[in-house]
Amino acid sequence: MELGVIGLGRMGQIIVDRAIEAGHGVVAFDLDPEAVADADELGATPADSVADLCDRLGEEKRIWLMVPAGEAVDATLSELEPHLDEADVVVDGGNSHFEESTRRAAETAAAYLDCGTSGGPAGAHLGFSLMVGGPEWAYEALVPVFDAVATGPEGHDRMGPAGSGHYVKMVHNGVEYALMQAYGEGFELLAEGRYDLDLETVSRTWNNGAVIRSWLLELCEEAFREEGNDLGDVADHVSGGSTGTWTVQEALEQEVPVPLIYQALAERFGSRAPEDGRFARRLANRLRYGFGRHEVKRQ
Repeated sequence: MELGVIGLGRMGQIIVDRAIEAGHGVVAFDLDPEAVADADELGATPADSVADLCDRLGEEKRIWLMVPAGEAVDATLSELEPHLDEADVVVDGGNSHFEESTRRAAETAAAYLDCGTSGGPAGAHLGFSLMVGGPEWAYEALVPVFDAVATGPEGHDRMGPAGSGHYVKMVHNGVEYALMQAYGEGFELLAEGRYDLDLETVSRTWNNGAVIRSWLLELCEEAFREEGNDLGDVADHVSGGSTGTWTVQEALEQEVPVPLIYQALAERFGSRAPEDGRFARRLANRLRYGFGRHEVKRQ
């Protein structure tokens, strides 16, 4: 399959690399010429504009957007619009709000797939988890590429109609907030409790057969190994929050109680106040680096 990729940041480059490794052709474009050059080195065909990318793809275009959520998605779609028709498929792999995805699906001439993407930079080696919303025929048309970009056939599926992919990813992120908060609170009690414990050892032991073993717990182990038992100079500041906020807002609209997710979101906001740092928040700060290579705020 010939795939166009627009947006060649960390995640976009991984999509290029995994698609090429699976034998697909890729035409790549980004506003940053250096990013295009990097994709060229991976084996992609470089394009110097959105129009050039579309010309190189020919008929029945398959285009994956990996641009920042919000205005950048609409601006890119506006540039694409003269080159698209109903036989084409556009995938939005960013963290767009599901209602925005529903709107874009209705306004775009091509079939529009909203694709929630989880796995972070670790997906370069493992593959992503892909939650896709949109027309079934368009999803089926992209299955060979989804197989390549995801962990395999089990790593992706169609969640439902337009908006459902980003809706599922939104709730996924809310669950992620709560899990990180639970690990942070547990390790804070161990750190402040009555025994002098090696938290890397605790993490490693839990990760081998315990009920609460997980990738996030592996990242806890990594954090304690690399930063030290007291997390060194990792700051009490947890960035992010948009998808968690959307999750809580949706829960209020649907009258579904989500106290754990709400409290985890509140802790993130609380971490930005000028006060003494909480261990749980500092660990959540470091965990975000572990799974997404987000910057670690330091004291």
